Amino acid sequence: MLNIRNFALTAAVAGSLAVAATALAPRATIVDVAAGNKDFSTLVSLVKKAGLVDTLNSKGPFTVFAPTNKAFEKLPKATLTAVQNDDELLKRVLLYHVVPGKVLAKDVVKVTSANTALEGGKVKVNVKNGKVKINDANVVKTDIAASNGVIHVIDSVLVPPANMSLAANVGTKAKSCSDCTGK
Repeated sequence: MLNIRNFALTAAVAGSLAVAATALAPRATIVDVAAGNKDFSTLVSLVKKAGLVDTLNSKGPFTVFAPTNKAFEKLPKATLTAVQNDDELLKRVLLYHVVPGKVLAKDVVKVTSANTALEGGKVKVNVKNGKVKINDANVVKTDIAASNGVIHVIDSVLVPPANMSLAANVGTKAKSCSDCTGK
């Protein structure tokens, strides 16, 4: 029989659990999390330049495949400069790193087909020997939680399929900018 005392105790426990769950939930958005990590300073500056802060701070949820500063350093300077100087191209390249929904690492390994990025192109997920690749980029760290999604760290900059001519302009038909050699 449920009496007032048991009801009050049950309500207090439920309230405590709700407060604990809220305390454990990340409060920082994807942009906040990236901005708080020095390894993403190039990405964050490009997101700001492209005017995508509001998009990546919105409710989402989003999954971001985030290239590190070292990934951007792999790009030939001419390629990075060309992308930075073309606002529309910069937005498209950055949005190619974002897919709608919150896809955790445990779910990524189950994905066998391509996912559509916010840019509109498909990103290919490949799992081999327990290692995950997005196109040709290696996923090096997973499941960095944000209030509006999740970040997975990648070691190369992804190039949208429609922008393969950009890669061709630097001498290669790369699937990711890790392959852009500038030769």
